[in-house]
Amino acid sequence: MDAGQLLASTIDGLIIGLVYGVAAMGLTLIFGVMNVINLAHGAIIMLGMFGVYLLFQTVGLNPYLAIILVAVAGLVVGLIMYVVAVHRVINAPPLSSLLSTFAVNMMIIGLATTAFSTTPRNVNYSLGTLEAGPVVITNSRFAASAAVILVTAGLYLFLYRTRPGKQIRAVANNRQAAELMGIPSTRVLAFSFGLGTMLAAVAGGLIATLFSFTVLSGSTYEVKSFVIVVLGGLGNPLGALIGGIILGIMEGIIPVFISVTWVTVIEFLLFVLILVVRPQGLLGARH
Repeated sequence: MDAGQLLASTIDGLIIGLVYGVAAMGLTLIFGVMNVINLAHGAIIMLGMFGVYLLFQTVGLNPYLAIILVAVAGLVVGLIMYVVAVHRVINAPPLSSLLSTFAVNMMIIGLATTAFSTTPRNVNYSLGTLEAGPVVITNSRFAASAAVILVTAGLYLFLYRTRPGKQIRAVANNRQAAELMGIPSTRVLAFSFGLGTMLAAVAGGLIATLFSFTVLSGSTYEVKSFVIVVLGGLGNPLGALIGGIILGIMEGIIPVFISVTWVTVIEFLLFVLILVVRPQGLLGARH
């Protein structure tokens, strides 16, 4: 085994895992606040990918600046999705919200397939590479990890240092009590859903700077997000980030020892193992 290759794969996996963590944060934030599993999560990630791609290809906008516009668009799309598909079933049985968000997912993918087909796309924007002995990593990966750190820090400050963030945490903890305290829960829920879709769109934009993608790519990262939130703990954004890092490092290290085809198998074995041994996840609270 080449120690240099192992080190390079670990660093690369760590960086990719940070991006996975942001994707999972959006999913776990929505679940933590309103107990809704958003099955349109992968479609939103895909829209983030194509948003950055189109802004880069048609306008020539720097892809990292384009992510800011994609984030705003993701927030707006999330608010619309909440009003149209989620608000009416927020207090219904869980299956209702699952079917509602799944319907939105299929509509988005169908429209995107009609508009863009399933041809692979990629954002041809290079920041060069960094070489340190046997370790060779593209600077775009470091740029993506820096963006993840900024997004995570911003989310933490928003949730714990601002009034709207404290309202979101209050509604997540006890919606009825929050309403008695004068917190407008409907607006908080709508904004929370928008914030979750914004994080998914940002993750999609960052992924577009690292890998090629199609209109069907979002489903792959949606599945990874489910593994991550179960690993880190449903409803825990910090747990999602840690779970993403663990998954990313696994994806980096496993191919060094065995065939890359085993990566998905081992990920789902871990998924099942966590559900059996610690269903609340690594950082989830026991109910």
